[in-house]
Amino acid sequence: MSLSLILACVWALSANLIAMLPSRHHHWPAAYVLIAFGVPLVGYVTYENGPWVGLIVLAAGASVLRWPMRYAGRWVLKTVRRSQ
Repeated sequence: MSLSLILACVWALSANLIAMLPSRHHHWPAAYVLIAFGVPLVGYVTYENGPWVGLIVLAAGASVLRWPMRYAGRWVLKTVRRSQ
């Protein structure tokens, strides 16, 4: 297994451990940190293992961070509708 896939597994494991912890802020600070580490990690996995593995890791990260993805999608749609 390549270093990038090991790092992706560590990222997924830490994301799941963070999700199990109780939080008053609904885990948003942890989500920002996970996103900051996850975006370059997906690029590294894609570079080292190819686009199909990169898409699988991207889908896994999106499933872990589904609420930030929903809010980002709503924000993009709202921005597009305003610009029209």
